[in-house]
Amino acid sequence: MKKDTQCVHSGGIFDPVTGGVNTPIYPSSAFEYRDRQDVPYPRYFNTPNQRVIVEKLCSLEGAEDGVLFGSGMAAISTTVCAFARAGDHVVMMDELYGGTHSFATDAFARLGIAHTFAATSAEAVCAAIRKETKVVVIESPTNPLLSVIDIRKVAACCRDKGVVSIIDNTFASPVLQNPLGLGMDVVVHSGTKYLGGHSDLCCGITVTSTEKAKTIRDLARHFGGVMNAQTCYLLERSLKTLALRMERQTSNAGRIAGYLSERKEVKKVFYPGLAGSQGHSLARSQMTGFGAMLSFELDAAVSPDDCLRRLKLIRPAVSLGGIETTICSPAKTSHAKMSAEERKRIGVSDALLRLSVGIEHVEDLIEDLGQAMG
Repeated sequence: MKKDTQCVHSGGIFDPVTGGVNTPIYPSSAFEYRDRQDVPYPRYFNTPNQRVIVEKLCSLEGAEDGVLFGSGMAAISTTVCAFARAGDHVVMMDELYGGTHSFATDAFARLGIAHTFAATSAEAVCAAIRKETKVVVIESPTNPLLSVIDIRKVAACCRDKGVVSIIDNTFASPVLQNPLGLGMDVVVHSGTKYLGGHSDLCCGITVTSTEKAKTIRDLARHFGGVMNAQTCYLLERSLKTLALRMERQTSNAGRIAGYLSERKEVKKVFYPGLAGSQGHSLARSQMTGFGAMLSFELDAAVSPDDCLRRLKLIRPAVSLGGIETTICSPAKTSHAKMSAEERKRIGVSDALLRLSVGIEHVEDLIEDLGQAMG
């Protein structure tokens, strides 16, 4: 099936009793155990509503199995810890999501795990691998600078050295990029973003091989970061329109990126869909679309706070990936836990604004941005 069809039909459960076209909600936390090998239980990550989401994402990502979590951070932290323990070393890209960066700097020391932050290039990531390295974590496109890394090259390097490769695929979504097909071992999504798509739920998911999914699930059962049946239902509902939403949002983002690149108030636009961008050709080789996220750095003469205050349609808000267009200052939101020096080193300035483009009419969005910048 094509992705549009997979979004609608993969993984769903048909109820023969009522004939309803939607998967029923199974809120039970107690299930019959006799004559069953894998007894459903919410903390075991194997209830019917949980499995529906996993099967749908596996279909979209080309994975064998996966684990659904209550948040994106539960997904990435559990996944990393499933393959790295005390005495091991983890390589992480510089430009990872701020929460993942904070997880490494705050939690690894108490877990006895060493780590290295590498520059955002396949060469730098591969060069940072050493004999005790067990895990490499990358993100592409990155949050918030939309940098693109050569996924195939990182995957091949990790495979040659026996290191588990993990990628955060949140910004691209499974509609626009499938890293497992490029050689990566594990794909993680913050489902709070595009998978949910309506700014009304929090979740995360990891998809991979059957063997690696079991390793992740075994640890996850100790941590217990699960999703309930009602939220699973909302997520499945949202996934049915994922392909449609991504098509419209990506189209809008391309138009807006082109518009902003011509404004004198804008110093630089970060979007892989722009022909002159550094990662454009690489993105074309590993993505089917450039996505709906972009960032732009305002000229020194324009106050970011004043610009945000003047917006009428676009909402200054945290998170991303919803059907409504939102904007934020990464230095004050997603990357606030990083030191000013760290933000400066990776290029996240106080004048940088991150735009999550929604499904509104693109001309209304452009008009709002224009009047806000003065």
